[in-house]
Amino acid sequence: MATRCRHDAALTLHLVLIRERRRVKLPVAATCHLGNNTGASVRRGASEGNQSQPGQEEADWTTKSGTGDSVCGWTDWLSYGQTLYMVGLLLGSLFGGAISDRYGKRPVLLVCVCLHAVCGLVPAILPQPHLFLAIRCLTGVCCCCINICSFSLVVEWTLPAARLWPPAFLPFCFSLGTMGGAPLAWLSSTWRQLHLSLALPQLICLPLYLSIPESPRWLLLKRRTAALDSYRSNSPADKHCLDLLLDSAWSDLQKAAEAQEEPPPGGHAPSDIMQLRHPTILLRLFIMSYLSAASALTYFGICMNIGSFGVGVYSAQFFSGLSEAPCLLIPLVRLGRRPLSMLALFLSGAACFLSLLLSRYNAKPELVMSLALLGKLCILAATFISILYSIELFPTVVRQRCVSLVNLCFRLGCLVNSLVPPNPNGAISLAAMVVYSSGPIVGCSLCLLLPETSGVPLPDSVEDCDRQPRPPSMSALWRTRKLVSSQTRKTEIPPAEKDDTHSGLI
Repeated sequence: MATRCRHDAALTLHLVLIRERRRVKLPVAATCHLGNNTGASVRRGASEGNQSQPGQEEADWTTKSGTGDSVCGWTDWLSYGQTLYMVGLLLGSLFGGAISDRYGKRPVLLVCVCLHAVCGLVPAILPQPHLFLAIRCLTGVCCCCINICSFSLVVEWTLPAARLWPPAFLPFCFSLGTMGGAPLAWLSSTWRQLHLSLALPQLICLPLYLSIPESPRWLLLKRRTAALDSYRSNSPADKHCLDLLLDSAWSDLQKAAEAQEEPPPGGHAPSDIMQLRHPTILLRLFIMSYLSAASALTYFGICMNIGSFGVGVYSAQFFSGLSEAPCLLIPLVRLGRRPLSMLALFLSGAACFLSLLLSRYNAKPELVMSLALLGKLCILAATFISILYSIELFPTVVRQRCVSLVNLCFRLGCLVNSLVPPNPNGAISLAAMVVYSSGPIVGCSLCLLLPETSGVPLPDSVEDCDRQPRPPSMSALWRTRKLVSSQTRKTEIPPAEKDDTHSGLI
């Protein structure tokens, strides 16, 4: 379909570029060198000779070619860049969902895409440490809003039968950005060259994002039928897609739209708060928030310690992204959301526990790294399944708020992971090892309380959530087992009676 193809193409390009900018880190050390054998050796605070010269053993991140302005002088400031980036992600999680619920996902996505491209260009033009820190915070806000809106839009424009493919394909684009970011950082010899190579492709692709459509369910809920009619008039394929997406829940959406036609006193916020206070929403919000926090702890716990396996930083970065690529094959597994989440969480916890246990007993680095990357792959699979699960579990009226709260817990897990103190010998502490491995296993058991949402239309109200297939309780499972056993005995009795009858006749 034309609309969905334009949507997926634009998001694919941007997510690859986002991943490159998020993953490319400045190697700041005492000597502040690149390690790619492309330039001159420059010590921290040096003011002369920062021009890259071929044939030298070390290179410096210089702000401008031919000058003595070096980023190595920013070492004290750059250490706060990642912290401010995480703060920006938290701010985006707090406000991004509410803003997109009120004004739509498409406007928020377009504004954040433009700001993200500008944020990549400003450090190349104005290399100032204070400005760089502010840009890092704004970049975090934009990245969070882009992730929330893009995943929701692409899922809402996909039919239920193929709804697992978009959350699998978009993280694959992130993996491409990870693998592309490592050689890009290795080849870039100056600060300006690095940021221009990341910002210019985003600026070139900005016109593509104008073709991204708005959420059809959000438009119908806001009674903006003119926009839906314009989407239908694009092509027969778009009209057929919209009919399939909306016809299944047209009456429920009309009822929800009529209920929101007269807002309660104080605006629409009290109505949304009442929706969020519903026990079904609270239970699902708690479980999905825990899964996000546990996934963040395990995922970033492996990422932050990937360099302790005896592999160079650029090679480790490349293979870290390569290990995420098989997630594209997850939709081929014919399992529902709940069993697939439970399987991924359990395998992740088991692999992380084995890798960390073997690392403490000085096993082969290749075996330890392989198990760690297997756990990273499984937790990434659990993460993108939980993103889709969150979109399918929460109703349209508060979906972005709930997804933002789940994303907020993910960011809090990232921050908590960064506060874990490393051991002097570089090994992971026993407490961190227990948390990284036990968190996903506990989340595996919590998934038993969630309903199965595969192949079911997206809910638009709390009533739709209550009508979703409920997970069977233990008593129900026991009654089902007794019923099956009794039916089995009944089916075995008639042949015996028939044999007795024949023997009597004989």
